[in-house]
Amino acid sequence: MLLPHGTVFAIVDGEKFELYRNAGMEAEPQLTALDTPDLEATNYSAAAKDHDKISRFQSGAPKDRLDKMEEAAHVTAVAEWLNAQVLSRQIDKLVVVADPKSLGQMRRHYHKELEGVLVAEVPKNLAGRPAQEIVRVLHT
Repeated sequence: MLLPHGTVFAIVDGEKFELYRNAGMEAEPQLTALDTPDLEATNYSAAAKDHDKISRFQSGAPKDRLDKMEEAAHVTAVAEWLNAQVLSRQIDKLVVVADPKSLGQMRRHYHKELEGVLVAEVPKNLAGRPAQEIVRVLHT
């Protein structure tokens, strides 16, 4: 996969969010880390609808349900942040790399403009991996 110069890479899972930019050439990418915003995963209502088909967060929910809702809220917050960056023209080329579950969750929240700047989506969990490994996986 060719990765255009300047492309932003969002590496996401249910807990982590990392950003990189391709500072290299299209055929020889060099990912440089970008500052990742502190996102508040506050959109539990969207998480509840998307995951459990319930309408509101309940404090008495079992721990596994709470964990799933927190993961969904985190992924939703990432998608909303990416939408805002695309709409404000801060991102014009984007690759989203996320585990399949998180990627599916994010897709539900993509703005039409974000869909237009997507270079690729990669359904893999590469959060916490070195940049060189990310590039290697994307080139295979």
